[in-house]
Amino acid sequence: MKNALILAASETSGGEQPNPIVPNWWDTGLVLLGFAILLFIVFKFVVPMFEKTFAERTEAIEGGIAKAEKAQAEANAALDEYKQQLTDARTEANRIREEARAEGAQILADLKEKAAAESARIVEQAHTAIAAERQAAVASLRSEVGTLATTLAGRIVGESLEDDARSNRVVDRFLADLEASEGASK
Repeated sequence: MKNALILAASETSGGEQPNPIVPNWWDTGLVLLGFAILLFIVFKFVVPMFEKTFAERTEAIEGGIAKAEKAQAEANAALDEYKQQLTDARTEANRIREEARAEGAQILADLKEKAAAESARIVEQAHTAIAAERQAAVASLRSEVGTLATTLAGRIVGESLEDDARSNRVVDRFLADLEASEGASK
């Protein structure tokens, strides 16, 4: 069938065979016209779309880089702020710790002072109580010694010394002599 078409085409052209080396100008012109139309369509519609896509990608990449640089700067600023806050917090913690130590030492000193004052008060009360008990014991001994001395003197003398005034004088004299002898022995 191909041969039939070639023969039919050659009969219409006057019987000459086309030269396969020399191109047909009509075919070449038609191909060039189609290529020009295709080139026009590509440059008019396709190339601007590619340029737009490339521009968007470039903008997105540059915007991403700018965003990354901005985020890096913000992260560095946040890190610096965090480090500063950490340093401030450590300084504050050290200050609070030192204040607590000083306050603890002051409280300890106050407690020691209060304990010493309380101890002195208790010792003073004990001395007062001892002195009061001593006075009570001396008074009790005086009356007891006086009674015993009166009874003993009454037995020695052979007469009753039950008279209160006389017995008080005898007891007072006896105790005065006893105290005088104790004072001399010390």
